[in-house]
Amino acid sequence: MSDKNLFCRKNTWKICLAGFLGDFVGSIALFFASQLLSGLGGKRFSFLQMAGEGIMFDPFTNILAVLVVIAAIALSAVCIYKLDKSILGKTELDPEQIARAALRLVLFTAPYLYLVPSRWFY
Repeated sequence: MSDKNLFCRKNTWKICLAGFLGDFVGSIALFFASQLLSGLGGKRFSFLQMAGEGIMFDPFTNILAVLVVIAAIALSAVCIYKLDKSILGKTELDPEQIARAALRLVLFTAPYLYLVPSRWFY
């Protein structure tokens, strides 16, 4: 690479925005999943209602909530990977470097904090 500083100055903010956009997609999916599952109230569907509450407050209270949160993390990771790959595709990196860099960015920036119970903060 000819100028690493220029590369970083030109692409860091784009990659950060792509990460935030990917996290936003995952959080929107979590919101709609929790609203859908919480709306299925009643005695017959109490497990689903508890899963909806678990998504919002503590995913580890319900196995379905954990699975939904992990799916949202995976959705965010896929979005971040594709966005980062498209951003890095416009640079002078070769395709193998682009794929490795995008994968590393995903592994370090995926929204693992979705698994942290929010009830710890209330």
